[in-house]
Amino acid sequence: MNKMKEIRVEKITLNIGVGKPGKDLEKAKILLEKISGMKTSETLTKKRIPGWSLRPNLVIGCKVTIRGKKGEEILGSLLDAKDKELKLKAFDNQGNFAFGIHEYLDIPTLDYIPEVGIRGLEVAVTLVRPGYRIKYRTLRTKKIPARHKISKEEAIKFAKEKFKITIAEEEMEEE
Repeated sequence: MNKMKEIRVEKITLNIGVGKPGKDLEKAKILLEKISGMKTSETLTKKRIPGWSLRPNLVIGCKVTIRGKKGEEILGSLLDAKDKELKLKAFDNQGNFAFGIHEYLDIPTLDYIPEVGIRGLEVAVTLVRPGYRIKYRTLRTKKIPARHKISKEEAIKFAKEKFKITIAEEEMEEE
């Protein structure tokens, strides 16, 4: 196989949206730091939505981005929380996938944290191939050719081989 066609995990983003600053946000930060072992960053609102009591630059959640081998180890335990089963709609057309975990207690490597209580989180996995750097570099930025982009089918195949996941049966019957 061509080395430039090999798919790898670029990053895993763990996110908890709380909706308002306060105790819930602090609990969410504690949970993400416990899962990842890294410092979290805050997510801010962009728009004003008076019905939801939101204004620009209000902290409404937190996230942490994990790269490298540590990210793949954490992803393995996060997939165990879902019994290594994802829905077909968890995969997008750019070759990434995302899923939610209803309660962090489902993660086998974590025990109950009394100060956090019961809380869920979202997991987003970004897949890349070698050469994707041309899209983000400072000098001579270029587009990724269509033949080099990761399709939904390739992402599913990669996830099945690398992480031994299965696709939920109910999703496949609906189509």
